[in-house]
Amino acid sequence: MITNLPPTLDRIVEKFKRRTNPKQRYEQLLWFAKKLQPMPEENKIPENKVSGCTSTVYITANLVDGKIWYQGDSDAQLVKGLVALLIEGLNGLTAEEILTVTPDFIEETGLQVSLTPSRANGFYNIFQTMKKKALGFQIGTTVSET
Repeated sequence: MITNLPPTLDRIVEKFKRRTNPKQRYEQLLWFAKKLQPMPEENKIPENKVSGCTSTVYITANLVDGKIWYQGDSDAQLVKGLVALLIEGLNGLTAEEILTVTPDFIEETGLQVSLTPSRANGFYNIFQTMKKKALGFQIGTTVSET
C-alpha cells in the first residue's frame, strides 16, 4: 500500500484497483483520454516532447500561484489516457508535492499488467518528465530536454 499520494491521484489509483478486468482498465483509460483538454498546437514543439515513448507525447507545465498546471497530448488514445490520468492526478499541486510522488503508484493501478512493456515504459517516462518540469520550477528555472 502506498502512502503520501496526493488525494486526487489516490482516488484515481483506487478507481483502477477496483477494475479487475484488463478490458475495464482500458475503458477507464479511454474515458480519461476523452476528458483531456485539447493542447494548443503551438505547444507541440520539440522542447515539450517526451523522450522514450513510442507514441508522440507532449507535456507542458505552468506555475500559477505556486501550483503547477500541466497540459499534454498524445497521438495514441491509450497513451492520451495515461497522460490525462497523470495530469488529473498531479495538477494543482506544488513542486514539492509532485516531487514526493514515487512511480510505484503505477503498479498499484494494475495497469502495468494491461500495458505492453513499451507503453508501461512510456507511462514512466511521461511521469518522470512531469517530475522534471516540477523540479525546474522548484529550483527556479525551466528545464528543457536536451
